[in-house]
Amino acid sequence: MRNLIYLVAVTLDGFIAGPGGQVDFFGFEGDSAVAVLADWPETMPTHVRGPLGLEGATNRRFDTVVMGRGTYEPALAVGITSPYRHMEQFVFSRTLADLDPAVTFVGGDTDPAAFVRDLKQRDGLDIWLCGGGDLAAQLVGEIDEVILKVNPMVIGSGVPLFAGPLRPTPFRPAGSRTFDTGVSIMTYQRAVAA
Repeated sequence: MRNLIYLVAVTLDGFIAGPGGQVDFFGFEGDSAVAVLADWPETMPTHVRGPLGLEGATNRRFDTVVMGRGTYEPALAVGITSPYRHMEQFVFSRTLADLDPAVTFVGGDTDPAAFVRDLKQRDGLDIWLCGGGDLAAQLVGEIDEVILKVNPMVIGSGVPLFAGPLRPTPFRPAGSRTFDTGVSIMTYQRAVAA
């Protein structure tokens, strides 16, 4: 069975984007960028894969990406309607639909958790939850692993890692790496009840 992996950049104070959806303060350079490109090359949007030397690179961990409307909109704002053409793409939105045949828009009447449970039963590689905080909170019961690219900065406000009601869900540490850039990659796996 496939796993749902929440892999996302985050600040020290737990935000994955600024109040207006800004993410330009997250750096992508040095040894931490090299590690991301080596481990998860498919997480690079299709339009930057060529310049990064990833043209034709094989998907290593993920072949499916799910995201909320807020995560999809920055690409849409610059005219990119299919940001991850090299993967099966699902966008959860109450307002957007049918903008690109390569993207499946999942309407507001669909239960995200039930939808992802169905995706997990299909053949393929793991499923990447690339954002946002509201969708992550709705899917927390389906998340099998959380991989945080922790950036050494505080921004004060923005889109939280999980934006939902109180719902304690235990995860256990499964690995950590710290880079010269100051970024740490922290991995957590869902804790199995004893």
